[in-house]
Amino acid sequence: MTHHSLELYDYHVWANKKIFDRLKELSEDIYEKEIQSVFPSISKVMAHIYVVDNLWLDFMSGKKFDEVYALADQLREQMETKRIEEVETMFFDLSEQYKAFLDRQEDMETAIVLETRFAGRLVTRLSDLVQHVVNHGTYHRGNITAMLRQLGHPGVMTDYVLYLYERDTKE
Repeated sequence: MTHHSLELYDYHVWANKKIFDRLKELSEDIYEKEIQSVFPSISKVMAHIYVVDNLWLDFMSGKKFDEVYALADQLREQMETKRIEEVETMFFDLSEQYKAFLDRQEDMETAIVLETRFAGRLVTRLSDLVQHVVNHGTYHRGNITAMLRQLGHPGVMTDYVLYLYERDTKE
């Protein structure tokens, strides 16, 4: 039986794809259009999700705080110049890296020690960190839905239960 956190990660990938599919249906300017909202543009939200997903994979892989944050800052700058198609490819490639990493794990309940300057030391489980990545993405996909509505466009439903329905109808 697949560990629940792996199923949740699959949901995260599915929901990100739904967002990209919706954004590509709209005019290109919507992705980078500046608006008064939680983020200055949808492109900035997508960059944030991507950078943070990267950051957590690095933490889970054992990299240290300073190294991870230096890489995250570089990546954030790189994301500023990317078009939606490039960002989508980057998300897909990162999801493949996550899946390869998660497939190598023998126990999703393995303890992981995180040490950060801003929060201190935390001993948690690998499955908890995957749950965090998924929750973080869900939160910001909600931001994107609100921003789309603000711009006069319907969002897309990315609820977990819709993922379950779609998954079960394909099996």
